Amino acid sequence: MPAQKSRRLPPLSGVLVLVMASTGLVVVDLTIVAIGLPLISADVADGASAESVVVTYMVAMGALTQVVGSLSDRWGRRALFLAGIAVFTLASLAATVAPDLLWLNAARVVQGAGAAAIMVNGIPLLSDRYAGEERNLAIGAWGSFATAAGLLAPILGGVLAETFGWRAVFAVNLPLGVAAWVLAVRVLPRSPGASGAGRTDWLGSLLLMLGLGTATLLMLRSGDTSWSGRETAVLLTACLALAAFLAVQLRAPAPTLELRMFGSPAFSGAMLAVLLSRVLTIGGSVYLVLYFSDGLGLSPTGAGLLMTPIFLAQIVMGMVGSKLIGNRPPGLVIGSGYALKGVGLAVLALAITPDTPWWALVVPLLAWGAGGGIAGAPVMAVAVRVTAPERVGMVAGTVATLASLGAGVGTAALGAVFTLNGGHGAQAVTDGARAVLGVSAALSVVAVLTTVTLIGPRRVPAGGPASAPAPAEGDGEPAPADR
Repeated sequence: MPAQKSRRLPPLSGVLVLVMASTGLVVVDLTIVAIGLPLISADVADGASAESVVVTYMVAMGALTQVVGSLSDRWGRRALFLAGIAVFTLASLAATVAPDLLWLNAARVVQGAGAAAIMVNGIPLLSDRYAGEERNLAIGAWGSFATAAGLLAPILGGVLAETFGWRAVFAVNLPLGVAAWVLAVRVLPRSPGASGAGRTDWLGSLLLMLGLGTATLLMLRSGDTSWSGRETAVLLTACLALAAFLAVQLRAPAPTLELRMFGSPAFSGAMLAVLLSRVLTIGGSVYLVLYFSDGLGLSPTGAGLLMTPIFLAQIVMGMVGSKLIGNRPPGLVIGSGYALKGVGLAVLALAITPDTPWWALVVPLLAWGAGGGIAGAPVMAVAVRVTAPERVGMVAGTVATLASLGAGVGTAALGAVFTLNGGHGAQAVTDGARAVLGVSAALSVVAVLTTVTLIGPRRVPAGGPASAPAPAEGDGEPAPADR
């Protein structure tokens, strides 16, 4: 029997196109709206801050990702994905015609709920459709496309808002959402193993939504909170709700989060890697951009352009990382990615001064992005590999939840490092950024040790969960109804 030719790209399918396009739609919406905030503030917020338009969306997504991911395992990927696209598109329509800020915020909450259903079903749908090396490559392509979409979002948002007004940043979702829904109806097969809604953990779901929602809100507001009695009450509510959620999960017959999954060292290592990755990427980049603007004196456009080496390298090397884990130990691949990322961060910490020429920073920025790309996609593939097929949606929800928490924790914790070491003025901002980059480099070392130790070759099966991919008859033809 001839050996199968090694692939560099996953075979194209309707499912892959659908997942990439719909995920890109959600990722773009995470940042595109921020570009139109000044116009929104002037039009429907009576000149007041319109930051709540971004916050409500993020809180809704953060609160619902784990719940929706677990529900997709029981109710079916197709049903939840179709519902997510429909809700997201209808909420975009409501946001487009919003007469005031209250209406707009309500629409954004609903839009965030739809976005959660779209995002957490990406990995499960690809896992159902592909197997083995093709699955790794598909997840890598999905991650790279999402990164590219995030890179283009500010540009697209600026063009739409300046040309057509702020309502255009929501209206652009309408034709794209309708097209995605039609494609989903045609290409998505019935979800294998969907067990129905009879064993839904409603109490655990409500506690988790309360805990994650309040925690996300607190982290998003951490930069301007004075920690009054109200903020302390919110923190206490989040802690109590999450503690109660964990207690319920130990007894629930069909838990929203199966805590026994963390008994697998490889799974725990992958989840810790997801958390640390967002701490480093989101938290570190926030204060690096501040150095570009206040330390080097670059314009917002110049600062944004100087960040592009990170994203471009991450896009390219994400596919390389997905390819490497096909025939190399995943822990070693992921660890080498974090090591390269740490080197880039350490060089930046040593190199930046108020007088450093921008071109001297390009190479360490490329190392930062390349390391993140090599480590990123394999982490998701490992998490899927060591999990039973009927829990892939739960895993995707956990990945999304920890990524969101990592971004918030990273921004807040590294913000404290910046504040303790920096201040106002070019030199003070540079000192703060150097401290942040140094701490991030140290955390990269922690990530290397964690992944190499926990994600060992003996702890990750060579192929994946013992399941065949979903039948491909849905690609290009109407799929059977989701029962």
